[in-house]
Amino acid sequence: MLPKSGTPAGMSQASRSLASRTLPLLIGVVALGGIGAAAAWYGLSQHGATATASNECAIAKPMADRLKPLAKGELAAVGVSNAPKPPPEISFAGPDGQPRTLSAFKGRTILVNLWATWCVPCRQEMPALDKLQAEFGGSDFEVVAVNVDTRNPDKPKAWLQENGIRNLAYYADPGGKLLQTLQKSGHVVGLPTTFVVDASGCEVALLKGPAEWASPDAFTFVRTALGKP
Repeated sequence: MLPKSGTPAGMSQASRSLASRTLPLLIGVVALGGIGAAAAWYGLSQHGATATASNECAIAKPMADRLKPLAKGELAAVGVSNAPKPPPEISFAGPDGQPRTLSAFKGRTILVNLWATWCVPCRQEMPALDKLQAEFGGSDFEVVAVNVDTRNPDKPKAWLQENGIRNLAYYADPGGKLLQTLQKSGHVVGLPTTFVVDASGCEVALLKGPAEWASPDAFTFVRTALGKP
């Protein structure tokens, strides 16, 4: 039977005092345990997401291994991934002005190049990229050169025409969002920037800076990325 005070019968004053001090401590321990469990779950979920991405791109590892020794000569600065992974999620306007994402190119190997008319090295490598597209462009490969000028949207198209760039489709991100995304991901520290995404949709190589894309080294690299002898 409980007395009027609501305190269990037979409990001493000392016991009641100890209980009053212990209960908040137990509640705190339980709460911390819950926070710790939540943190552990979050860590495991993040690890799981990374592991899932790695598993998803395990199919691209043999190709990356074949490309690694070919990052030499004119392509010596190309970094071939030890663990291919999905590229950042980006979108940009296609030749028809409609939004495109990299997933739209799945099933084809693509060489994504970011360039701007105000970037001198970008302008210098565009003819070589045009030749690379002329050499390998087709149902299994495309040079996706994305212009990132944010002013005067007609200027890049005019520049390409004036400089005889005929084989590259026109992709653009005049809003600048793509560049911001790739800066955050560490892909871009300057222009030009180029990365290779294989037919399975996994990033296998990254270059921060220009290259001679019409060279024998580049042709061998792309031919190997396409699985051609």
